[in-house]
Amino acid sequence: MAKRITRSSTAGGSLAVKQQEPNATVKLEQPSPHKPSQNPQKRAASYKGSKSRKRVKAENETGLLSPTASDDPPTADTSPRTTPSTKSTSKASELQSKKLKSYAQFANQSPFPDFPHPTPAECKLAHRILVSLHGPRIRPKEVVASTTRAGCGDSPSVLDALVRTILSQNTSDVNSTRAKLSMDKVYGGSDKWDAIVAGGQAKLQEAIKCGGLSAVKSKVIISILKQSYEKYGVYSLDHLHQASSEDAMREMLSFQGVGPKTASCVLLFCLQRESFAVDTHVWRITGLLGWRPKSASRDETHAHLDARIPDEDKYGLHILLVTHGKRCEECRAGGKNLGKCELRKAFRKGKIEGEFGEEVKIEDMEEVKKEDHEAG
Repeated sequence: MAKRITRSSTAGGSLAVKQQEPNATVKLEQPSPHKPSQNPQKRAASYKGSKSRKRVKAENETGLLSPTASDDPPTADTSPRTTPSTKSTSKASELQSKKLKSYAQFANQSPFPDFPHPTPAECKLAHRILVSLHGPRIRPKEVVASTTRAGCGDSPSVLDALVRTILSQNTSDVNSTRAKLSMDKVYGGSDKWDAIVAGGQAKLQEAIKCGGLSAVKSKVIISILKQSYEKYGVYSLDHLHQASSEDAMREMLSFQGVGPKTASCVLLFCLQRESFAVDTHVWRITGLLGWRPKSASRDETHAHLDARIPDEDKYGLHILLVTHGKRCEECRAGGKNLGKCELRKAFRKGKIEGEFGEEVKIEDMEEVKKEDHEAG
């Protein structure tokens, strides 16, 4: 996102109609002579009319039909009404305010000031081990948008980077790439933002359905495109290249469906700033290493690690932790500790030797339970 997006539904149910009988005094009467029963046709008409009146009354009570006309002229209802669109706008505004408040509270500082890990030495050690396992990851001098994969923020266009990262949410690289290529094919190329908006959400949803969560992602993407155009007169957010990292982060978080992870990826890969993005692999492995409190959420983990990991390690360490989380038999989701992973062995209970020679205490580290829902 991430903008939260909900579906409204009408719960079906039966309506009990209570028919009130008029007050009457009950008299004890002498049996009267037998009278012939009512004509069947009249009885049926009477029953039908009674049933119709009950139905109208019931529907009037639920507001499905307008009240029957009366002799008195209708009075204008001057009370304020809250329309669904007003409610939706209000809710989106509340979510935006909450996100920005949370970011401002922990910008450039950890929400866990008394939690001592990771230290710079621990970051260096982990980085060195991961390089030995998977090779170095060096930031390119120039960002180039791939035509064969979606990536995660890998584009010089901020808007394109944001859309690519949204497509990557809660899915695999393979699926997000399928969604991106399908979208480009449907609209005749990449960055066809005007065609996407003109085509509407249903068309975009169909185009990216192979990537998963297409209903949510299509709504978020079109919302961002519309807000960008309404605010700047063009489909572009490239002014963020000149903005400070904090201002860029705030503006991206102001969009519904965009959270710290998505915004951090755009900062790291597109804007080439030092930001430590936390996806499901990073969140899981840093829990195994004891780099965050066990109860820390992904957003809290982002704020904590972004404040503690040295800037020079953020790019390489992020990519290598993601790579390791996909490849390592012990560190991937649902993996078991077999005692073979070099990274986990280095951070077991006890002491390790930091890069600069100091001893780094490692606290007891508990296994992180497999996530019920992975947020990419």
